[in-house]
Amino acid sequence: MTQWWALLIVVYLSVYLAATQHRRKALYPSAHRIKRGTYSLINPTFQRSVEDVNLLFEILLAGMQIQGGEHSMLIPDEELASLKSVDKLMVICDDVLPKRLSDIRRLTAELYQRRQPLSWQDFERTVLTLVYSTQTLARVSNPQQRGAWTDAVIQLFRAVQKDLRPS
Repeated sequence: MTQWWALLIVVYLSVYLAATQHRRKALYPSAHRIKRGTYSLINPTFQRSVEDVNLLFEILLAGMQIQGGEHSMLIPDEELASLKSVDKLMVICDDVLPKRLSDIRRLTAELYQRRQPLSWQDFERTVLTLVYSTQTLARVSNPQQRGAWTDAVIQLFRAVQKDLRPS
């Protein structure tokens, strides 16, 4: 009888540990890695105040482009691009956001499985990934790639929409 309880406890603990590790799995794992030569932030975020939210909106309206590769963010407005706080946004766009379709599909699958609301950092990154995916979709001409990117955009939009709904 004692062995049975010990076995039950071991099974329960292993299931519990697996479940807690799954819940703690980062949606944006690269946000927790520091790269040499970049703005030294762990888990960087851009929006910390209402002014930051308004600034991001202004940057997006100015025509910010996020493209694949290093130094992938372009802000056509030189005045906005020169702001010090934009450095954080550049790190997020260059080093944190997924750029490959396979990485974005992994992200959308994890977003689909989530039951709790996104953290504000993950919400910000998901919206920026949606912006990147939409801009990439606009540049793709191959019909198969276009379909795949369209699906990614729809899934990201649904994830944002789901997070904005009241519980």
